Amino acid sequence: MTKTATDISRLPLEERAEIAFKVAVAKAIDEHVRLGSAVYISRKGKIVKLSAREVRSFSRSNQTK
Repeated sequence: MTKTATDISRLPLEERAEIAFKVAVAKAIDEHVRLGSAVYISRKGKIVKLSAREVRSFSRSNQTK
């Protein structure tokens, strides 16, 4: 989903907000992994702790798909 700045500025506000939110979440997760901190997510209605190593391996496995 690569868009130039001019393409994004033409999108409805709701879509721009969603893009900004996804970018912010990705940056926060990257920062946690960089620092070696755990990330907590919701999975099937329960809170699950993922170590930085688990996040890295999950991220790598999704990049190959």
